[in-house]
Amino acid sequence: MICVGGTFEYLHKGHRALLDRAFSLGGKVYIGLTTDEFACRGRNRSVLPYERRKSVLEKYLSGKGYEDYLIFPLEDRYGCALDDECTDMVVSEETVGTAAEINEIRGKKGLAPLKIHVVPYVLAEDFCPVSSTRIAEREIDVEGRLLRALRVNVGSENPNKVMAVRDVFSMFYEDVDIKVVKVESDVPEQPFDRETVKGAINRAKKALRDADLGIGIEAGLLWNDVEKRYFDVQYCAITDKREWITVGHGPGFYYPDVVIERVKKGRSISESMKEVFGVENIGYKEGAVGFLTEGKYGRRELTKTAVLMAFVPRIKKDIYKI
Repeated sequence: MICVGGTFEYLHKGHRALLDRAFSLGGKVYIGLTTDEFACRGRNRSVLPYERRKSVLEKYLSGKGYEDYLIFPLEDRYGCALDDECTDMVVSEETVGTAAEINEIRGKKGLAPLKIHVVPYVLAEDFCPVSSTRIAEREIDVEGRLLRALRVNVGSENPNKVMAVRDVFSMFYEDVDIKVVKVESDVPEQPFDRETVKGAINRAKKALRDADLGIGIEAGLLWNDVEKRYFDVQYCAITDKREWITVGHGPGFYYPDVVIERVKKGRSISESMKEVFGVENIGYKEGAVGFLTEGKYGRRELTKTAVLMAFVPRIKKDIYKI
C-alpha cells in the first residue's frame, strides 16, 4: 500500500511528478486529497473546492491509465500513513519532515517504518519551485512557464558583458528584464587562477538582490601547466533565490610575453595592453581578444560563450542534481 497526499490544486507539473512516482512503485496507491477546511489552514487565500480538485485529479489518472488507486478525504497530516498496511510514502521536498514525523509515530506504535520516496521540487522557468500559490497569483502556469518577464541582474557596468547576457537569455526567454548592478568582486583587479571564478561568484551573489537571477562575469589568467603559460579565461556564475550556483567559462587564449611580463610586475591586462599597444579602455571596447584577432572575435562573443556554458545546467534543470 502506497500513500501520497496533497491539495493538488491546479494539478501542476510538480503534482504530476509526485503522482507518477507513486504509481511507478507498483501496488495500490492511496491518494489523500485535502478537504476544503484542511487545505485552507495556514493559507491566506481560499482554494478550489474539493470536488473540483478531485474531478481534475481523476481525469489525469484516467488519462495516464492508472487504475489501482483510492482517493479519500485527507483531514490531517497523517491520513492513512499510520495504518499497518501502508508500506511506502511518496512526498515532496517540502513535506519530507512530515514523513519523518510519521515514521517516529509508527515506531512508537510498534509498526514498521515506511519507505520514504522523496520527489525533488519541479522548478519553474525562474528556478523556483512550481506551486499552486504561484499559479493562483498568475506568476506561472501549471507547466512552470513564467507569465511575466524573467528578472536578471548583471553584476557589471561593462556593456560587453551586459549585451552578452542579453544575447544568451534571448535564446531561451521571450521576455527578459535585464538590469545593471554595480558590485565589487572582492578579488584583485587582475585575478589569477581560483580568484577568477571566486570573483564571478561574488559578483553573482551581490547582484541577485530582488531579481530571479544574479550574474557575475570575471576574466582572469589561469596557469596551464602543459603549455607553461597563462591563458585568459572568462568565467560566468549564475545564482538564483534558492542559492543554486552554476558556473561556466569560455575559451582561453594567451598573450604575447611582453604583456605577461608587465602583469607579473603588478599591472592589469588593461594597463599592460595600453602600455604595449596604446589601446585605451580595451576591456570596454572589443577586448584584448578583439585586438589580437583583428576584430574577428570580440569580447562580447567570448563572454557570451561563458554565459551560455554557465546556463547549461539550467537548460536541462530536470536532469541535473540541484
